[in-house]
Amino acid sequence: MEHALSPTTLTELRRPRPYPAVSVLTPTHRREPYRAQDQVRLRNVVAEAKKQLEADPSVTRERRTDVERQLDQALAEVDLTYAEDGLVIFAAPGEHQVWSLARTVPERVVLSDTFLTRNLVSAQAAERPYWVLSVSADRVTLWNGSLDRITEARLGGFPLTRRAENFDAERREQIGDTPSTFRDEDTRHFLKDADSAMSTILRRDPRPLYVTGEQAALSLLTEIGGSTKIAVHIPHGGLAHGTRDAVWQAIEPRITAEARESAGAVMRELENAQGRKSFAAGVDEVWRSAREGRVRLLAVEENYRVTVRDEGGDHLIPAASADLDSREDIVDEIVEQCLETGAEVRFVPDGTLSEARGIAGVLRY
Repeated sequence: MEHALSPTTLTELRRPRPYPAVSVLTPTHRREPYRAQDQVRLRNVVAEAKKQLEADPSVTRERRTDVERQLDQALAEVDLTYAEDGLVIFAAPGEHQVWSLARTVPERVVLSDTFLTRNLVSAQAAERPYWVLSVSADRVTLWNGSLDRITEARLGGFPLTRRAENFDAERREQIGDTPSTFRDEDTRHFLKDADSAMSTILRRDPRPLYVTGEQAALSLLTEIGGSTKIAVHIPHGGLAHGTRDAVWQAIEPRITAEARESAGAVMRELENAQGRKSFAAGVDEVWRSAREGRVRLLAVEENYRVTVRDEGGDHLIPAASADLDSREDIVDEIVEQCLETGAEVRFVPDGTLSEARGIAGVLRY
């Protein structure tokens, strides 16, 4: 299952497909006893997608068979042992993808000529992804991080390893020569290659970067002067050969502190905007401002959800999820719209925006 949504991947997902491009969304749960229910619910929503394909007269038999086969293959790939809060299946002629999201989604099936991506975009914004590069003299590993987890990223050539004949780590440790390792020219070239590989990844998928390693390694990266120089350096050796849990324990205090600082900065900006009368609050007002491209900073509570109905006017009307024309993912629509118009999007702890009814924005004008 996919987790990381890069700009390149998003562009690829958004390109037009031969009709029908099927998007299947369903909420999932991280814990028992709900996972058994999730399996049944997932099968039912996939069955609903097949039913809609069968009923659509514009879908040929050959194409329907192809897409149904893609749906079955996607369903077989789902492992709810690792379920998060939402699951998205994309299926079109000749292709399928499964995405696991750390943000809930409404249950729905959409047939179109493009995939429905707004829930992925919103989940990505909520996770505030970052990279962690763990450096040693003989190995460099890359980690894909979010607010509550970290996983190894095997891409862009990572992990990078140094051939044994060029580096005898055990011997250097025995003679106590670790600091001089990072003054060695071969080590310098090795870390310079790692820096170049990281720069390539950042151009394709820009995120905050944190680098862990012994102080001597971090100093050498500063001398090299590439993308790793301007990253946040965290002096902590051994993580290039370490476990995911070890890397998370080293990085989590910094991530938590920065999230707290970010939430405080957002609240200050919102307060200042109120004084300048460049402030929008509540889903209805923020939705209108987002459609007009006026939102510069959007703040949303982490678990804020609201179901509305749009009757074509200037206002959204509260609605029940069971209503046929209800829009359960209006918050995700707003997030995607704001990101499309260059706004900064920040998710803050629940209850932070109680006076603004869960969502607020700083306006450009």
